[in-house]
Amino acid sequence: MRPDWLKRLSPERPVLIAGPTAAGKSAVALEVAADQGGVIVNADALQVFANWRILTARPGPEEEAVAHHVLYGHVPAGTPYSVGHWLREVAPLIRGESRPILVGGTGLYFTALTEGLADIPPTPPATRDLADARMDAEGPGALLAELDDDTVRRIDTANPVRVQRAWEVWHTTGRGLAAWQDDTPVPLLPLKVAQPLLLDADRDWLRDRIARRFDAMIADGALEEVRRNLDGWNPALPSSKAIGAPELIDHLLGNRSLNAAIEAAKTATRQYAKRQRTWFRSKMRGWATIPLP
Repeated sequence: MRPDWLKRLSPERPVLIAGPTAAGKSAVALEVAADQGGVIVNADALQVFANWRILTARPGPEEEAVAHHVLYGHVPAGTPYSVGHWLREVAPLIRGESRPILVGGTGLYFTALTEGLADIPPTPPATRDLADARMDAEGPGALLAELDDDTVRRIDTANPVRVQRAWEVWHTTGRGLAAWQDDTPVPLLPLKVAQPLLLDADRDWLRDRIARRFDAMIADGALEEVRRNLDGWNPALPSSKAIGAPELIDHLLGNRSLNAAIEAAKTATRQYAKRQRTWFRSKMRGWATIPLP
């Protein structure tokens, strides 16, 4: 039986599907595609990388056989990739012949898509190296203390990646990230012309899903996948932010037991889900919610 939310969707308009990690976003996207057609477009910042499939829960061959998937696993591990890169790649898909079904857990991708993205100059390698060194030596608090008040109020201060990005913008341009955002151009896909769906998962239900999914990842070969990334491992790379990767790397380096690494990875995943839900509550009030389970 088709759920009510699916019955209300128009097969002519783009669909946006967001939600916390492990909530089942990919399954919902497949349900839409199987029922109405369309191309499934990745909106997850880590599923773009070629070196991760298991650990990022990237759709596999069975899912890809149901519907066409794009922007998955197409970026080499050592390649810088940002929301700006993603927007440039997604633009022709928005304007293409097939109705796009954009799905992922990276809230910044969706807000950039539907609200616009400031045209900020790229960060020079020297500035990135300096930011990486300071993050390692001093932590995000030191960088956060140097940002302007408007930027601090606007970014997710609990997310070190966002803090570092804001600091890099300030150091590179002499302007705060908030000032750049205030000059944002017209969005690529305004929310009013799309069909936005937000999966709203119960915390305890999601906690159990996270634990069971990570156990399944280990059974499917996640540790071996991480082992293949051990040679030349660089925690500063965007691809190295895959949830669970640092913890399993730590185990392979002999710094903790496998059980301790698995539990630490599950904790990191729960913390990530909490940050996602905070972002969604703050930025996605206009989205239709699908309660889970």
